[in-house]
Amino acid sequence: MTLTYHICFCVQSALEVYKEMFLLYVEEARRQVNSRCADLEPWQIIGAAVITTLGAVWVKGFLFQQESLLSRIKKRGFRLIRKIPFIGMAIQSQLNKALDDMSASLFTLKDGMSYTKELPLTGLSQSQVLEKIKEYKSLNEVQWEKGCVSGTVYWGDETLTKLLVKVYGDFAWSNPLHPDIFPGVRKMEAEVVRMACTLFHGGPNSCGTVTSGGTESILMACKAYRDMAYERGIKYPEILAPVSVHAAFDKAAHYFGMKLVHIPLDKKTMKVDVKAMKRAISKNTAMLVCSAPQFPHGIIDPIEEVAKLAVRYNVPLHVDACLGGFLIVFMAKAGYPLAPFDFRVKGVTSISADTHKYGYAPKGSSVILYSDKKYRHYQYYVAPDWQGGIYASPSVAGSRPGGIIAACWATMIYMGENRYVDATRKIISTARKIKTEIRKIKGVFVFGDPEVSVVAIGSDVFDIFRLSNALTSKGWNLNTLQFPSSIHICCTVLHTQPGVTDQFIRDVREQVAIIMKNPKEKTTGMVICACRSEKLFSRTCLMVCWEM
Repeated sequence: MTLTYHICFCVQSALEVYKEMFLLYVEEARRQVNSRCADLEPWQIIGAAVITTLGAVWVKGFLFQQESLLSRIKKRGFRLIRKIPFIGMAIQSQLNKALDDMSASLFTLKDGMSYTKELPLTGLSQSQVLEKIKEYKSLNEVQWEKGCVSGTVYWGDETLTKLLVKVYGDFAWSNPLHPDIFPGVRKMEAEVVRMACTLFHGGPNSCGTVTSGGTESILMACKAYRDMAYERGIKYPEILAPVSVHAAFDKAAHYFGMKLVHIPLDKKTMKVDVKAMKRAISKNTAMLVCSAPQFPHGIIDPIEEVAKLAVRYNVPLHVDACLGGFLIVFMAKAGYPLAPFDFRVKGVTSISADTHKYGYAPKGSSVILYSDKKYRHYQYYVAPDWQGGIYASPSVAGSRPGGIIAACWATMIYMGENRYVDATRKIISTARKIKTEIRKIKGVFVFGDPEVSVVAIGSDVFDIFRLSNALTSKGWNLNTLQFPSSIHICCTVLHTQPGVTDQFIRDVREQVAIIMKNPKEKTTGMVICACRSEKLFSRTCLMVCWEM
């Protein structure tokens, strides 16, 4: 008892001493401030305080914006460079040439063809419309049916196409915005979501929505987690994602006022650096992101490790499986097991997967899935005070094409597990054969260890875009990538046709051998944008494109 009293007395005495010392420091600080301000008039003190406050607010606004300081410095620096007369003229000259090349590439019409600029006074007959359609189909120059295109068209099966045309026609006028009028479409959407949740091992509370594509699926997840962050008191929500993540996350950050924090990759494996992601987690973190697989190199991020961070810091984790989602769920049954990547992993709260890629549904369909309904709740938008009544929509779109949902449902039902597994087995075996054979070619290498359908090729000896141009001249249409420079082929069912893979490997081997005779030669001509939807300017104008 005496010992306890003695300890308490000592602690109390120490606290009294610290208190007296603190008061002395405060008094000394007060005296110093007053002495320095003794010769100043009140208006000067007030003015200095106002200017200092405004300056602090400006500095905070300058440093902490949605766009990173480094990115803004780069853009500002490039604008200044473009104002230098000689350099600016050279850049503009290259830009004009690139624009002309792009226009010539994209907008060349065949003899006798012209653009329709106004409605015909009298509508055309069905036969006339179909005849006109033949003209537009004749503009196609790339023969994707032969398997010479990376990704883009994932099957194109004639039997499935006929089925989809019939199903779409039956539901062409339907709209899920009115479920009371089109209950069949509502049921189909619910079944597409439930089938997808089952494939990704979702529990009884898992749920989701059919969207128009991978970008909208990603947007919806980001919107949901942003609103969750707001509710938790986070004013400046951040997305932590690998640098290899899809550009749709950049778009989401731009649309929703979030900040995208890019996490570096391991240079050898091309997987996200988990330690770097852990260091980047802060009080503003609204969500973590992994890819399964990522688009550039076809690598699956270490989802289980990142999920542990998500659980530890109580942050949602989104797995972007837009590209290969409908492959990876069948790979184990196809004989190619993977590490867990879906709702089996504690911490994974949402998954995006495109039914219009390896799900083989028509373009314009994807799913966003959540492990629990509480997350989807934040995805919805409701306007209760509209004069037209309560307006509610589950995704970005209001009206949605019921025909696409019906065709997506029909595709999944038609394919069944057996056809999906068979297609997956063929695609993965094809991709792994390409990976194995490319690694044998001197002068090029494969990025990381791709496990799914994408094989990315680089070179430490020559400019890899020379190989891209050479393969283009041989009829191949591949994806070109940057940071680091590389090209990739995304294998589809079309590449599993007899002879396609062997021909690709043979052409790569031959063209690399030719390039290696003069590896330092510069690249000329056009390269293709990674998004596949448009031509990119010549490599000398890549920086200009970035600024635009």
